[in-house]
Amino acid sequence: MIPLIASLLKPGAYDHPVGRIELIETHISWVVLTGEFVYKIKKPVNLGFADFSTLEKRRHFCAEEVRLNQRFAPDIYIGVVAITGSPAAPRLASDQGDDKNRGEVIEYAVRMRQFPSSAQLDRMLDRNELEGRHLDAFARVIADFHQRVSVAGADHRYGDPVAVLKPAEENFPDLRRYLPDPASIERILALEGWTRAEFVKLRNEFMRRKQSGFVRECHGDLHLRNLAWVDDAPLVFDCLEFNPELRWIDVMSEVGFLVMDLQARGQAGLASRFLNQYLERTGDYAGLSVLPFYLVYRALVRVKVDGIRALQSGVDAQEKDGAGRTCRSYLALAWRYTQREKPRLIVTRGVSASGKTTVSDSLVDALGAIRIRSDVERKRLAGLSAESDARAALNQGLYDTAGSHATYARLLDLARQVLAAGFTVIVDAAFLQAGQRQAFQALAAERGIAYTIIEVSAPEAVLRERIVSRARGASDANLAVLEHQLKSWQPLTADESVYALRMDTSAESSLGKLMASLR
Repeated sequence: MIPLIASLLKPGAYDHPVGRIELIETHISWVVLTGEFVYKIKKPVNLGFADFSTLEKRRHFCAEEVRLNQRFAPDIYIGVVAITGSPAAPRLASDQGDDKNRGEVIEYAVRMRQFPSSAQLDRMLDRNELEGRHLDAFARVIADFHQRVSVAGADHRYGDPVAVLKPAEENFPDLRRYLPDPASIERILALEGWTRAEFVKLRNEFMRRKQSGFVRECHGDLHLRNLAWVDDAPLVFDCLEFNPELRWIDVMSEVGFLVMDLQARGQAGLASRFLNQYLERTGDYAGLSVLPFYLVYRALVRVKVDGIRALQSGVDAQEKDGAGRTCRSYLALAWRYTQREKPRLIVTRGVSASGKTTVSDSLVDALGAIRIRSDVERKRLAGLSAESDARAALNQGLYDTAGSHATYARLLDLARQVLAAGFTVIVDAAFLQAGQRQAFQALAAERGIAYTIIEVSAPEAVLRERIVSRARGASDANLAVLEHQLKSWQPLTADESVYALRMDTSAESSLGKLMASLR
């Protein structure tokens, strides 16, 4: 341990009361926890993608870290602190620019308000406390952040196809150095070939994504250790400050990092939950076309990060072995992303309050599927949020004939996009008319994939009770709508029945039977 960091582990270095002092070390920083405050010091390293090799660079990037993270957590990121004195006897003071009275500066640190490390999502997951509601909240926070953050203009190189490929290609020489065994080298070479081939296939799509405004100044390092649940609310922190090219990225690269991190930890259901909530809020289903590319890239970034740490001085044998195992695990995950199964098309069918959305919620988690909801897309077409009240008389407003035709056309177009990207899709809609369903059956036949109709029902008395008692959400259905649907309900055609799975949502065992049938 270098003398300065050793000295900062002693209470006398601080001008405020301290509790238990702890040190966390990463490949690019030391983080000192003192009880009330946290001090983050950047290592004097130049790793190519991150250059902290001079004191002035470290000061600059400390200031950048505060500026950028205050977008998410203004109450956590306080400012930059100058460290004066000597490595053996350091003193911390607020950074006062040209203040000559503070003494010679030997280092800089980011000063943050401390919150319990147990609140980090990776720690919550370790304790089996991370739930779908947490990921829902983070999906909303990230989606809303992406909607308001700066967009890369045409005059910026950020997000250009060359800028997309460059960091992905730069990973591979390092990966071969960190994992030199023959089996790993063979897999790395295969992933390198896949990355280049996929880039060629998606080159025009990457350009369209930028032209459509999806390249933005993101967080850049969105994984579980940089998210926390504090005071019963989501907290995002520790964004990537040291390289704008790795921060000005497609929002799908950002989303892909957290999806990948959850899947790497065996949480495919939570990953799917987060991804679906994000897509439902933003409507960016077209972004799924580039998501597999970014999932592979993000998994290989984790190989690189753990490989760098394993080769740094001061890492004991146990930590080195653990980093090696983690590297191989992420490498295996990256390979699995390239081996995609054939998707399937699932549509729901049922009257209001029958339980379609509840059922599709469970299927999203279990199948890793992408869900598209008519209640949400109908309002999006009208420029309304999902929570907006769009209730109207029967066959009026958003629910007139033209509105319904436009909604189902939108659902069909989105389903086509999701399937083309290689993801199973669940279309959550009433699908009361045969003509509405036929277009989706034709789409499945056109793509040569499995097609399923999940017919959801419940006793009429239960339906009426649910309509009256349920909380406001994306659905605008009321009792009048339900009564109309019940009167106009028609059974599936004989041709359709072969694709149907039926479920009574008032029966407790129905969901388990449905899942068994789908599998």
